[in-house]
Amino acid sequence: MFGTQDLALFIVSGLLLNITPGPDSLLIMSRSASQGWRAGSAAALGVGTGTLVHVLAAALGLSTLLAASSTAFTVVKLVGAAYLVYIGLALLLRRGASAAAAAPAAPAAPVAPLSWRRIWFQGFLTNVLNPKVAVFFLAFVPQFIAHDAPNKALAFIVLGCIFNFNAMLWCHFLAVSSALASRRVQASHRVTLWLNRAIGAMFLGFGLRLALSPR
Repeated sequence: MFGTQDLALFIVSGLLLNITPGPDSLLIMSRSASQGWRAGSAAALGVGTGTLVHVLAAALGLSTLLAASSTAFTVVKLVGAAYLVYIGLALLLRRGASAAAAAPAAPAAPVAPLSWRRIWFQGFLTNVLNPKVAVFFLAFVPQFIAHDAPNKALAFIVLGCIFNFNAMLWCHFLAVSSALASRRVQASHRVTLWLNRAIGAMFLGFGLRLALSPR
């Protein structure tokens, strides 16, 4: 179909790859836990939009240029790493515990929730600024395109859309399950604060690992 091959294997492999935790999954889970499943879904849709950009770029040959150019890869990698570090620092510095400790009897001031548009944009940038996603599509998807496919670019786009659709199913499952788990736990402000710090530290780790990773 459309010049693809081993479609069942592609779907199973794609689902297994999506289950592997990374910055995208972590962002969805953190937004769902703090603002509910709709916020997590907004982050997931942003991730899906970023994936579509990678798919179209790979189909048009732009990702090939990124993979071949050391300078382009390094620039995109450092920008993506800086953004992950920025998110990590924002979570680490979000409403320090000193104010709560200074006046424990005073009610904690609510943290203003992020708009769904901003959350979508966070998901989009987290995905689209990761050059390893572009290189991944170049390495993974062509294995499932028949050598005699009449239109290899179209086959690439079809496979990329199938991969993204399955990814969205998993990402929205993460959004809903994370929101339900957060409701059941009903963590105190102190626990929530340390959870944000832990997630922020993980984002810092992802950013530093991306920045220090080789080509």
